[in-house]
Amino acid sequence: MAVYTVHEPAPRKGASSVNPEDAVFVRDGFYFWAFVLGPVWLLWRRLWLVLVLYLLVWAGIEAGMWYGRIGTLAQVLVGLALALLLGLEASTLWRWTLDRRGWTQTGVVVGEDQEAAERRYFAGRGQLSPDAAATKPAGYTSYGPKSSSEVIGLFPEPGGKA
Repeated sequence: MAVYTVHEPAPRKGASSVNPEDAVFVRDGFYFWAFVLGPVWLLWRRLWLVLVLYLLVWAGIEAGMWYGRIGTLAQVLVGLALALLLGLEASTLWRWTLDRRGWTQTGVVVGEDQEAAERRYFAGRGQLSPDAAATKPAGYTSYGPKSSSEVIGLFPEPGGKA
């Protein structure tokens, strides 16, 4: 099961609410296409500032390796490491860009794929109990498997036998 964060843009001028179809679901995890085709993936997602920073870092590393007369194998390994870093951090960079653009994170959803996460998010939207809503930041909802106990992980039940 994948974890998705849900982001919505600020309401347009004159509108009281946001169109639910404008919501963006960002999967948490490794992005293969960001690893394989980093700059193309950044262009596709319109992450302009991240693309510029990526190219500056890449050019700086390449210039440093050229100036230091580093061998070809080391250059390839450093390039792979930079691509791997982009693949691992792609979701974080996407969330950062959405935050910079004024989007708000409105929820976290667990689903087998994006379509299932979208169905779960929109089916449960606005259905929090009052005591659960009091513990969450304003406007933030979390949808995922419900637990029957308040114990997390492998810890024993409170007051039970160890």
